[in-house]
Amino acid sequence: MVVDPSSPLTQLTQLIQTSIPSTHHLHLLAAATTTLILVATLFFTYRPIKHVYLIDYSCYRPPDSLRAPLSTYIEHISISGAFDGPSIEFQKKLVERSGIGNTTCFPDGLHQLPDDNSSKSALLEVETIMCTTLKDLLTKHQIDPTTINILITNCGVVCSTPSIAAMIINRFGLKSDVRSFHLAGMGCSASLRAISLARDLLRVNKNSLAVVLSMEAVTSNCYHGKEKSMLVSNCLFRMGGVATLLSNRKQDKSIARYMLQHLVCTHTGSKDTSYSCIVQEVDNEGLVGVRISKDIAQVAGDAVRTNIRSLGPLVLPYMQLMRYRWSVIRSKFWGTIYVPTFRMAFDHFCIHAGGKAVIDAVGHVLGLVDEDLEASKMTLYRFGNTSVSTIWYSLCYMEAKGRVKKGDSVWQISLGSGFKCNSAVWKCMSDLGPRVDNAWSDRIHLYPVEVPKVVDN
Repeated sequence: MVVDPSSPLTQLTQLIQTSIPSTHHLHLLAAATTTLILVATLFFTYRPIKHVYLIDYSCYRPPDSLRAPLSTYIEHISISGAFDGPSIEFQKKLVERSGIGNTTCFPDGLHQLPDDNSSKSALLEVETIMCTTLKDLLTKHQIDPTTINILITNCGVVCSTPSIAAMIINRFGLKSDVRSFHLAGMGCSASLRAISLARDLLRVNKNSLAVVLSMEAVTSNCYHGKEKSMLVSNCLFRMGGVATLLSNRKQDKSIARYMLQHLVCTHTGSKDTSYSCIVQEVDNEGLVGVRISKDIAQVAGDAVRTNIRSLGPLVLPYMQLMRYRWSVIRSKFWGTIYVPTFRMAFDHFCIHAGGKAVIDAVGHVLGLVDEDLEASKMTLYRFGNTSVSTIWYSLCYMEAKGRVKKGDSVWQISLGSGFKCNSAVWKCMSDLGPRVDNAWSDRIHLYPVEVPKVVDN
């Protein structure tokens, strides 16, 4: 039978045959499809997680039995036998000018005569604060400790063996594969440094919970010598701490209080003045203390300026940013730099309450008004310098006042030895109503107060 190549049937048969890929082509198509699926799987599995949520935080509120009114503090150092006349007089003048009130607290060891500065007493302070705040968080949110994936603790002058992180793991029964870290020697900026570490870990570990416990042990920080620059820490530091609960889980977005938008950490330790501004060392009599330089306000201001050079482009409105960049160019010839109006970028400010001079210095650099500094100054007045946790007590204050609304942005600024300046920018994710577990809830109605001004004779 002769087939007519021009017939419709023949042409249809040829078309079908040419449209069917060969075995070789099928193998190539299968390989390409497999590769695309693999690439897509890897991308969605290992891509960095963008959002880190602050589910909640808990600031430690010491019992009233540990209060140390200024008169009690002065009486204590006067009869302790640890200080000579000039040292007592210096501390008396300093606490009266410090901006600290009569409700700050010392741990139990510093209420004894003589002071109990032992390692056992210091670890008891650490355990009390960290375990109390963490238990409050876990209980409030009904979280099983074994679901915690990341644990970070920080305490500047206490570095025990086993570590403080190990102590928490033991006390709460955390799982064996929890990623745990303890940061020491980081100073008052350690909380945001720890948050930065937690953020980085959360970005590469999906569906994870992270706990950060931050405090400074006042017990082991007490100085009994005569060096004035070392006596300053006795007058400023008080008992306190904070536990924060972070998450990258999508289901936690609806219950989160804040979302982390930016975190910028800067270090000015390459300058000798900055590096030696706050140093723990031994005095001429062999006594250990933390030396705080008279340059602290200037160093803090310079560190903030360095930090905002990196933070500014991330948060400032376009016109403010342009004016700032132009002023940087002009400063090479005229020496002055335009300070952007950060009040246009943020709704609330939590400045490290390291001391009245530090708060005022940072406020001056940023061009803030008294209202912006209120939370930090009231934190210093009621709780004292609680080191790493002051920025969280300040946030607590604003929440207790009902000032933080959904959509508001909060800027936390921490400062610490080294010298370091860290900034965290949070966006409020929900309407924050009053809560009884707020560190200020028992007496927020009494604040703000007028801090007495001391006039020299």
